[in-house]
Amino acid sequence: MTSSEIAQRVDGQAVAPAEPQANSLPAPAPTEGATALMAWAQEASLAYDMAQKLAATSFVPQSLRGKPGDIAAAILAGSELGLKPMATLKSIDVIQGTPALRAHAMRAVVQQQGHEIELVESTAQRCVMRGRRKGSESWQSVEWTVQRAAQMKLTDKAEWKKQPQNMLVARATGELCRLIASDALHGMAYVAEELGGVTHAEVVPAKAPLSVAALTAQAPQPAPAPAENSSYTVEVGGNGEWDTDADDSTDWEPEQTA
Repeated sequence: MTSSEIAQRVDGQAVAPAEPQANSLPAPAPTEGATALMAWAQEASLAYDMAQKLAATSFVPQSLRGKPGDIAAAILAGSELGLKPMATLKSIDVIQGTPALRAHAMRAVVQQQGHEIELVESTAQRCVMRGRRKGSESWQSVEWTVQRAAQMKLTDKAEWKKQPQNMLVARATGELCRLIASDALHGMAYVAEELGGVTHAEVVPAKAPLSVAALTAQAPQPAPAPAENSSYTVEVGGNGEWDTDADDSTDWEPEQTA
């Protein structure tokens, strides 16, 4: 037993040797930013799990269907705008790779923040809207006309020909919301109708209705290949003599007799 292992005696009592102090610093407390990031990562994981279950359902718009990653991103973006997951899927579209709010959803987001929007006039030729920030007394007005749309070559698109009034309202919505409440849009400054040129931002190609005959019909068989031209040969008996009456035959020549 070494001297360090021998108990020390103080006033007749055994005292164990003191253990060395570990030179360890306390772990730093997580910063506010790190805590928020960890909470966001957890929210993103939950959103992706939810997106995987919803990706194949008809509740998801065509532009997002079958894309759980995009659906999760849309849910997270909608959460920042104050939208619940199912409301988000009816409010956000991805147009040419850019997420965008539909016009009705953008108005809802702005009005939810306490800002005011009014539709002053709406016809197939002209739309006038006005709005003002929460607590402000001054109004901002925007006007969209068919002539203005024609200058931007918008009226050549099919949806503008079918629903010019709705398209004018969508254009006015986007412009007005950017003027009075761009901070409420969190980077989604354009409505889906502006990017996609359709009033609902979703075009689903029409499919022919299925029938029993279509389901049970056999697949068309490929046409048989044309038969190769076979030469005409006719042999009489087994003595090797050819039929000289076969005028079309090309396989034989009459023997020349002396």
